[in-house]
Amino acid sequence: MDSEMLKHMRPESLMMSYGYKPELSEGAVKCPIFQTSTFVFKSAEEGKAFFEIAYGHRAQNEGEELGLIYSRINNPDLEILENRLTLWDGAEDCAVFESGMSAITTVLLEFLQPGDLLLMSNPLYGGSDHFIKKILPKFGIQVAEFRVGQSREEIIAIVEKTGLAHKLALIYIETPANPTNDLIEIAGSKAIAQHFSTPDKQVYLAVDNTYMGPIWQHPLKHGADLVLYSATKYIGGHSDVIAGACLGSKALMKRVKGLRTFLGNMASPNTGWLLLRSLETLKPRMDVQALNANKVAAFLNTHPKVEKVYFIGNLTEANGEQYAIKQKQCLSNGGMISFDVKGGEKEAFQFLNALKLIKLAVSLGGTESLAEHPATMTHVDVDANLRKELGITEKMIRLSIGVEYYEDIIYDLQQALNSITG
Repeated sequence: MDSEMLKHMRPESLMMSYGYKPELSEGAVKCPIFQTSTFVFKSAEEGKAFFEIAYGHRAQNEGEELGLIYSRINNPDLEILENRLTLWDGAEDCAVFESGMSAITTVLLEFLQPGDLLLMSNPLYGGSDHFIKKILPKFGIQVAEFRVGQSREEIIAIVEKTGLAHKLALIYIETPANPTNDLIEIAGSKAIAQHFSTPDKQVYLAVDNTYMGPIWQHPLKHGADLVLYSATKYIGGHSDVIAGACLGSKALMKRVKGLRTFLGNMASPNTGWLLLRSLETLKPRMDVQALNANKVAAFLNTHPKVEKVYFIGNLTEANGEQYAIKQKQCLSNGGMISFDVKGGEKEAFQFLNALKLIKLAVSLGGTESLAEHPATMTHVDVDANLRKELGITEKMIRLSIGVEYYEDIIYDLQQALNSITG
């Protein structure tokens, strides 16, 4: 496809063909699964050239491409998938991993070293929270935390109070936050990173964009250096594949891919093929999920057994900064809703156990609607006092809205709420 066509077409149109050359695969209209561990070189000289580039022993010559070597390093399914994912976020390059946590941990290990300081937002997904607070300190990496709503000056003061401001290497945020849907300004976080950067050391900003997927928010366009996804969620979208992705500049992704090669946590050819298939329907799926979420939130907002609804679409000018952030960086209200039932764990469990259409399971972004209990499931390992401060209480339910007919989702929620006694 020529550059002029590429410039005028939207990503949802390019998901069917971008980066794939049928003539290299016997004319197959869809990319096959390249289920192979290794690739044959045409000559010893070609093999030498490929390895020189792969290991950074020399720069690529003009027009020269890194050829296929070994599926731990590169594979056609992954390369085409990575090329297509860059179109949504406007990234220069992408790396796909065997899970979202593989992507997150690889980035943290690449951009942090013993003695460094990491600044993180609260709350985070429970797995990220665990790795940052309980694994990274084993490697001599210190952690500072800030909360939604704190000013730029307050966050800078938090960093300076550690006495390690000169060692700050990375800021890691999740917006919207899981499970509270709290928003963090990406541009503001980048400004903090720049405040602590020096001519000799740049502080990078990494954003977990899983909750909004590649359609509803584009962190790189607001100053992020790296954007991360659990590709299991909206990108995969069918609850049948585990994967992760990281996107950014060519220079930073070269580092990420380099560590991925030696950790060996790249996605398999079969996973890449499944994600290629999912990308073709990503936008229509997410459009339906966003529409459904708006309808479901409107229902929950007025139900007598619901105490509070955490949904981006509920933000108004009265919410001040949160509304301003939404208007600036969110292209949709998203498909995730949390809400508090009136009562506590007993009432929350009564509701969850009464669901019929909606499945009681963790994860999100799939075609089916899911419900879970963050305090005892996805966020059980988060410090109990912190959970309480952040509003992740025993009465909170998290919903991932699917593509079912919205009235049927609401019917199921209605009958489950009616089952609550006490």
